[in-house]
Amino acid sequence: MDAVLARDAQAGDISALGLLLARHRPAMYAVALSLLGRPHDAEDAVQEAALIAVRRIGDLRDNAAAGPWLKAVTRNVCRAQLRRPSPVPAELPPLPDGRPGPEEQLDRLALGDWVWQAVGRLSPALREVVLLRHFTGVTRYDDIAAICGLPVGTVRSRLSQARAKLAEALTATADTTHDDHAGQRAARRTEAEQFFGEIRAGRGSRAFREFYAPAVESFWPTGKRRSGVAPLVEIMDRDLSDGVRQFVTGVAAAPGLLIWEAEAVNPPDDPEHCPPTIVWMHTVSGGRMSRLRIFHQRERTFSGAAAS
Repeated sequence: MDAVLARDAQAGDISALGLLLARHRPAMYAVALSLLGRPHDAEDAVQEAALIAVRRIGDLRDNAAAGPWLKAVTRNVCRAQLRRPSPVPAELPPLPDGRPGPEEQLDRLALGDWVWQAVGRLSPALREVVLLRHFTGVTRYDDIAAICGLPVGTVRSRLSQARAKLAEALTATADTTHDDHAGQRAARRTEAEQFFGEIRAGRGSRAFREFYAPAVESFWPTGKRRSGVAPLVEIMDRDLSDGVRQFVTGVAAAPGLLIWEAEAVNPPDDPEHCPPTIVWMHTVSGGRMSRLRIFHQRERTFSGAAAS
């Protein structure tokens, strides 16, 4: 039974994946409870393990061993919780060069569109934290809190709520028609590359006025808040004159939310001018960016391959 369900899930059958998770949920919960001791923590771990299974089902080599594999995923999640705080959670190890990131893995499966539709049904507040945590290189709770302007405890609470809703959707196995997220994300990636290309070419004013609302609000790592396009153009022009160039490394999108990850290439004579990774988190209204939160990561950590 497991072998058939796992095979069909890897082929993109949503119902098969839901049945597989429902079949092994009691065993996953037993593993989590034995390691964590508290029912609430065990539920959180099972929910997160289910989301990881969605992304990593293609990694399963022996379909008949789906049950032990799901328990191992759950065990890794629990161990990561017990070790917190940690710089990079153990359940999301860095992928070797050349391997696709989580979002690219999803896009290879038919069930990817279904998962993204489920993410899109979350409230804006839950959507922000789940997109950052699971589909960008920003995995630390304190970094997510800094980007969203929230206490770390609120981030944990919202992630728990989001995972519960997504886990419910998984086991419900809704058989409906879903939008082509892979195509939409490719279009968002093209737009981001176009934007940063304009910036590097010295046409920042045109780029910002094309993509951003005139009264856009921006929030910066220093805690400063700015209004309008002009301050953004000024900052980017100053970085450009200092020899800094940014290149798209990852894009994550959901209704009303667009996240760009960029690699900052500093001039040889000032290699520490900018942190290596910059995250741009946008609120989108009426097709244009109405709010921007900028976050600087000191580690070179991002979800996709650098653009050339």
